[in-house]
Amino acid sequence: MAGVPSICPTLRYRDAKAAIKLLTGAFGFSQVAVYEGEDGSVMHAELSYGNGLVMLGSKRTGTVFDKAMGDGGPVGVYVVVDDVDAHHRRAAEHGVEILMEPTDQDYGSRDYMARDAEGNIWSFGTYAPQV
Repeated sequence: MAGVPSICPTLRYRDAKAAIKLLTGAFGFSQVAVYEGEDGSVMHAELSYGNGLVMLGSKRTGTVFDKAMGDGGPVGVYVVVDDVDAHHRRAAEHGVEILMEPTDQDYGSRDYMARDAEGNIWSFGTYAPQV
């Protein structure tokens, strides 16, 4: 299944529309799909980065998944990027809370860590795990 991610992290947000704006503007994700409920809540959204994908939606939609997740979180997501420093600058320019500046790691990666407005931890680095 080339081009189809096998694992897709799924996050729930109190303000999913703001999360989409942050993830696309500050972190460079591309909006693939957004489906809204009649009340304007985000029932399901898909954002891509490289060959990866995250899915997200609004909390308190009443779906089975939403009920199962409850108020779960925060979660951590790692994303492989080519240029950590440029990616970090973009995130910082958008006012994202940076938890760790770009750092060279002992295992050969260069990465940084940020927190989104709802407490989820996003790590971006050059380490690319292989399957």
